[in-house]
Amino acid sequence: MERHVFVIEDDPQTLQHVCEIFKGQGWDVSSADNGTEALQRVLTASFDLVVLDRNLPGLDGLSVLKAMRAAGAKAPVIILSALAHVDERVKGLKSGGDDYIVKPFDATELLARADVLLKKTAGIPKATTLVCGSLEMDLLSRVVKRLGKDIDLLPREFKLLEYLLRHKGQTVTRAMLLQNVWDYQNDPHTNIIDTHMSRLRKKLDGDFEEPMLLTVRGIGFTLSPEA
Repeated sequence: MERHVFVIEDDPQTLQHVCEIFKGQGWDVSSADNGTEALQRVLTASFDLVVLDRNLPGLDGLSVLKAMRAAGAKAPVIILSALAHVDERVKGLKSGGDDYIVKPFDATELLARADVLLKKTAGIPKATTLVCGSLEMDLLSRVVKRLGKDIDLLPREFKLLEYLLRHKGQTVTRAMLLQNVWDYQNDPHTNIIDTHMSRLRKKLDGDFEEPMLLTVRGIGFTLSPEA
């Protein structure tokens, strides 16, 4: 199964660099650049690993981490920080971090630390089904059903729906979809999202009375359970 990392970093260059490191190893990558958004997403989606910056706008990194742990989120967390003093590292680990890497860092070390953490948590069962209302996605068999009816999806549609399910109830922007479903760092100025979203909506909502895949005008899309 594809591994999913959530990178939380407010510096655009560092964010892009970390995302590219994991994408180069075949990881599915999600990202956020502020603590408020990051906390909302980490509590409503499933991640194999979180890479967390200390200094974030909105909520700072340690506040995000403490709230995660208080809410029962168990994903391993690697803290990235320019704060190198031993007291700061101890503070990060006591707040719920599993590892602490000081900036600047080496890509090979980051990946090695990530692999070690995944091996430690390998024995913990992970959810293999994503659910939103009457919609269910089995990640192992790659079967999607709504109200028990099979929905036949192409590979890209499956990946698109998986991303929406992992962010159910949230507004997903076009930039997020381009980055995480198509691996585009910049908008190619095509209607690729609209084309795929139209096809997915027909399959997902076409035979049912209540729509689940909604357009948020001027922003993006949201997947919500039926009223």
